[in-house]
Amino acid sequence: MAKPVRHTFDTRAALASALAGTIAAQLEDAIETRGSATLAVSGGTTPARMFDVLSRAEIDWSRVTATLVDERFVPPDSPRSNAKLVREKLLQNEAGQADFLPLYSPAPSAEEAASTADNALHQLTEPFDVVVLGMGADGHTASFFPDAAELETLLDPHTQRLVAAVNAPSAGEPRLTLTLPPIASARFLALHIEGAEKKTALDAALAAKSRLPIRRVIDAAQSPVEIFWAE
Repeated sequence: MAKPVRHTFDTRAALASALAGTIAAQLEDAIETRGSATLAVSGGTTPARMFDVLSRAEIDWSRVTATLVDERFVPPDSPRSNAKLVREKLLQNEAGQADFLPLYSPAPSAEEAASTADNALHQLTEPFDVVVLGMGADGHTASFFPDAAELETLLDPHTQRLVAAVNAPSAGEPRLTLTLPPIASARFLALHIEGAEKKTALDAALAAKSRLPIRRVIDAAQSPVEIFWAE
């Protein structure tokens, strides 16, 4: 395991500013080096403030393709949709020029939607330039829930799938998620967490012999995971 790099902030606003600035710099470097950039972000309540800051970054967003680390199998107008959050909080201001590749599609099942998204993501240049993860108090990241029936397949470092469906009792509904390889191979991989409960969960994940999903991602990452945390 490459030892994670920890960044601790006094306020969540300071964290949002620092993480957004770091992401923008990584994207700008990718654009200058390769002519385009790719970004995968997580949903939930944690990243909204950071998205707002990032949306104002003055980079060439027309050369950025954004997608999601994971998504609930719900319509894009659902309040539980991560795509809705990204469209309302990130794809605004300067970042409104970015291309957005959702994981959800109105297929008959999450498995069929995952296949459609998998085909689309295979058209992108790999690896991702930036992937931003979140984490639950149970140690899950992306949709790698500890009780997911597909967990070992999702965490298979040799799977050819970039996107897969997830069915876990604790998830609330079927999900779509990036698999381990596109996350672990990211040029810049960040973990954004806030609050004492998440810090306690991360400390448990980093303890010896932990097999929590976030630990397995950290162990597999090809570059050190950068952890951004504030109380």
